[in-house]
Amino acid sequence: MHNKHHYYHSHSPPPQPTAPITDFGPYPFVTDIVKATDANDFYRSALWTGNYLQTTLMSIPVGGEIGLEVHPDTDQFLRIEQGAGVVQMGNAKDNLYLVQQVFDDFAVIVPAGTWHNITNTGNVPLKLYSIYAPPHHPYGTIHQTKAIADMMED
Repeated sequence: MHNKHHYYHSHSPPPQPTAPITDFGPYPFVTDIVKATDANDFYRSALWTGNYLQTTLMSIPVGGEIGLEVHPDTDQFLRIEQGAGVVQMGNAKDNLYLVQQVFDDFAVIVPAGTWHNITNTGNVPLKLYSIYAPPHHPYGTIHQTKAIADMMED
């Protein structure tokens, strides 16, 4: 997959991959986002982290979920590349008034301060990418599973 990434920075060499997905930020970067998303088998992998934006790749196992969460200061855009799921959003943990099925090619936009969850209701891993503005996860974040992500973020 790494040979599909095109990297350019005039003052330093590209970072050397140390895991299946490498955080290529904050350098200029071009990739086939569909192939990168499909190739990711980790729960969450930071693909690119800058000062004002972050892109992560996610793979939610069958029956799994992102988990109900809220980002008070971060807007989020998610795009489903593979699978089927249910999105829940609302202004409080106990007021998830938007419930919507999502499939390949669906986009989900989560304004800062909105409680949200996505549950995989399909029979294959739910593959998606997420764009956070500003970044939400530390540079280079790799969470192999949701359990690891929950432990690292508590």
